Amino acid sequence: MTNEFVLEAITREFPESVFSNSEPYGMLTIEVKKEDIKKIIHYLKDSSLEFNFLTDICGIHYPEFPEKEIGVVYHLHNMMANFRLRLKIFMSRENIEVDSLVELYAGANWMERETYDFYGIKFKGHPDLRPILNMEDLGYHPMLKEYRLEDGTRTDKDDNMFGR
Repeated sequence: MTNEFVLEAITREFPESVFSNSEPYGMLTIEVKKEDIKKIIHYLKDSSLEFNFLTDICGIHYPEFPEKEIGVVYHLHNMMANFRLRLKIFMSRENIEVDSLVELYAGANWMERETYDFYGIKFKGHPDLRPILNMEDLGYHPMLKEYRLEDGTRTDKDDNMFGR
């Protein structure tokens, strides 16, 4: 199995869904339409490509690109061929919702909860979408790049110790 073979299979099956592709560090990375992500992953799992393991789901935030501000990254693995694939989707802040993969991969349950918890991305059809690591009443999503890195109200640290 090669990057070219997998890319050709996906673009043949979903010609309107693929926006771009690249191979950072040799790993095939494909940006696809948000609306088609579940269909594409279902195809990758149940076709002869056999991507039978969902390694990870995580969020990304690019506040400098309003149309592609929030993203979700899916890492899939074909264990038999030892082939890894990265899929990316992007969305604006107004439309921060994507289909859940829990019915395809049971392990997506906690990965989607973590992504919701840290980035606020809602997964349609998720059986129990609530915070998993943060407190329920936290009131914000800590991995979004919209909060100061340091708490300006702290009085227990001396900035001179940090070279400031």
